[in-house]
Amino acid sequence: MSALDSQTRVYFPYVSPHDPCPPIRVKSYYVPPELFIGFQPPDLPQFSPMEALMRGTLWPALYSPYIPTGQRESRGEGHHER
Repeated sequence: MSALDSQTRVYFPYVSPHDPCPPIRVKSYYVPPELFIGFQPPDLPQFSPMEALMRGTLWPALYSPYIPTGQRESRGEGHHER
């Protein structure tokens, strides 16, 4: 299990028998890593300045890659049938 997997949450929305649209039985979303750190510990490892600019954060512990919804679904992380 990667660090990204620990940030993924899955839920099962209500499916109404009267909904005219095809049901989406399973949905997923990502939780930002800063929710898991109550305070910034001292001596936290840091990216190099150039890598920090590319990733959008100085600290690897706060990095969470952005994966567009279309790519998540192609990787099997988006909507699933139950």
